[in-house]
Amino acid sequence: MKKILILMLCAVMTFSLCACGGGSNSGGGGEQQKAVFRVGMECDYAPFNWTQTNETERSVPITSGGYADGYDVQIAKLIAEGLGMELEIVKIEWDGLTLALQSGEIDAIIAGMSPTEERKLTIDFTDPYYESELVIVVRKDGPYVNAQSLADFAGAKITGQLNTFHYTVIDQIPGVEKEVALETFPAMIVALTSGKIDGYISERPGAVSAQEANPDLTFVEFSEGNGFVASPEDVAVAVGLVKGSDLTEKINAILAGIDNETRQTMMDEAVANQPLGN
Repeated sequence: MKKILILMLCAVMTFSLCACGGGSNSGGGGEQQKAVFRVGMECDYAPFNWTQTNETERSVPITSGGYADGYDVQIAKLIAEGLGMELEIVKIEWDGLTLALQSGEIDAIIAGMSPTEERKLTIDFTDPYYESELVIVVRKDGPYVNAQSLADFAGAKITGQLNTFHYTVIDQIPGVEKEVALETFPAMIVALTSGKIDGYISERPGAVSAQEANPDLTFVEFSEGNGFVASPEDVAVAVGLVKGSDLTEKINAILAGIDNETRQTMMDEAVANQPLGN
């Protein structure tokens, strides 16, 4: 009988000790840790996002090493703060972002991604957090620097990023030589500066960024009626989320609190802070 009582007492003590142990969200001293908001981006598309080796007040550590900064990063910080969550940046190649979201590797895509009708078939999007226009980045000493309309690019070798709306609008240029799509914007900059192409399609902030980092480059803007035809969704960028995500309304509420003047100031700061060579 004594042995039975001793065994019962041990079981009760063991249960009590387990009950006192903290869960995965408990930190040292019994403090509750914040839930993690995992955001995927290329970290290679200045001024929207880039990778840098040094830590700054604006940067966020990347899970695979280094630090991320840029307009997308600052937007992600505001969203994470509004959600009461800890921001984590996951560096993923452009083509892998949607799959990473659907597989649960990340919670959101904040990577300068446009909410096109095609993408809406597989993932959901928030309201836009930036809207821009399409331009063509060219060499300052190139034959197309003074172009004023798409027709002026007849015969030009033009490309865009792989699996993006940018690449599809090349078909709107009459007589264009549509080159093979490239995977990253740095790759397109190299191809342009080396003379392999005459230009590439970009959103205006990306073009300004390329010009700031590469003095030999500039870009062509078009007046109304002389440029690309695009829907508002195609020239906007939004947060990508899994279908039916309960974060959509919460993030939309946070974005609604960021006025257009603040958004433009954030973009101007991103362009000014980008590291040379991006």
